[in-house]
Amino acid sequence: MHDITRPTRLVGLCGSLREASYSRATLSGLRDNLPLSVDLEICDLQLPLYNEDEDRADGPEQVRLFRKAIGASDGVVIVTPEYNHGIPGVLKNALDWASRPFGKSGLIDKPVLVITVSPAFTGGVRAHAQVNETLLSIPARILAGPQIVLAGIATKVKDGIVDPPYLAFTLEAIDRLVAMSRQRT
Repeated sequence: MHDITRPTRLVGLCGSLREASYSRATLSGLRDNLPLSVDLEICDLQLPLYNEDEDRADGPEQVRLFRKAIGASDGVVIVTPEYNHGIPGVLKNALDWASRPFGKSGLIDKPVLVITVSPAFTGGVRAHAQVNETLLSIPARILAGPQIVLAGIATKVKDGIVDPPYLAFTLEAIDRLVAMSRQRT
């Protein structure tokens, strides 16, 4: 049974390292508009490149902390741009680290919401499909329903803040992710 006194803990993964990225602004906007019963911790994805030789119990500390955050969470929110018609390298690298150890990943059966953002009218649909493909192979539980692709994001962010009405559709998806995570426990 789910402990309703404990907040739902979500971790956010930003597919862009740029400080003023639209993905980061979207994650921050979501975090700042969540109900008190939901916490969203945005993880730092400045991880070393995945190297199986380094993938051991005493491997890189930032990787251990990253995996621990995912494992302790009730769900994951990924917000990413699309680079060259695909998933950004920083996000793919993070998912590669998170997917290990094989068969014991903290992402196995973890509810995940994927959001793509883009200044283009396509909203990053190709990256969305590639992230889903990677998550299915882990296998994480991707939130079903309409894809959350935020097109024209450049016109919706001012001074690092996403226009709140633009986040409404995404906040509804967060509500579904929280409900999914509560069914899991």
